[in-house]
Amino acid sequence: MKKRIIYLGIITIIIILLLLGTYRLMNSRTFQLFGGLTAQVNTDEKVVALTFDDGPTQQVEDILPILEKYDAKATFFLIGNEIEKNPEAAQMIAQAGHQIGNHTYSHNRMVLKSPSFIKEEIEKTNMLIVKAGFTGEIDFRPPNGKKLLALPYYLDQQNIDTITWNLEPDSYYSSSADKLNYIKDHVKPGSIILMHPMYDQTGEELETIEGIVKALSREGYKFITVNELQEM
Repeated sequence: MKKRIIYLGIITIIIILLLLGTYRLMNSRTFQLFGGLTAQVNTDEKVVALTFDDGPTQQVEDILPILEKYDAKATFFLIGNEIEKNPEAAQMIAQAGHQIGNHTYSHNRMVLKSPSFIKEEIEKTNMLIVKAGFTGEIDFRPPNGKKLLALPYYLDQQNIDTITWNLEPDSYYSSSADKLNYIKDHVKPGSIILMHPMYDQTGEELETIEGIVKALSREGYKFITVNELQEM
């Protein structure tokens, strides 16, 4: 009886450790089992990559003038079905010289999905990105940053890089002032900043974007695309 209890205890501990390891792997911003993953780049040059998730929506018309005002380039990780709804917005991004990345077609979490589902989500969105006029290398960012085995393996086979981030002000603060202070306190050369401005109706996210670009530009930072950052 004692041996059975001990065995059950050991098995329970192993299961708990496996589940914990799986959870940490799924949510890791800096590690995956297959392929290339970039959360930031080690460099001495004062450069950062500003990235936007989701959309495109009509908010693009408000974001692009801010970037142009400060001669800043950004990377937009777009959702395929949103590109279909707002093709002109995606075209505007490409025409302005910004990078477009793949954020899946449906924005479903890419965990415990079949290889065929993953393939369709990524390939369909890539086609829409090319149709919008973007001609550069298409990177990928998983929804909510979550991935396990099948997604990284597919990306590795297709030579597609996974892009995460090391700074995400939206997850910690709600006010523009707090987000700006967070970025100023934690930014360093090679950082990748994640923001979610596409569905904001308050205007605060636009205020935050301009505040970040303005403040970091004054500190000598240059805003470049993820592809440009990786080339460093």
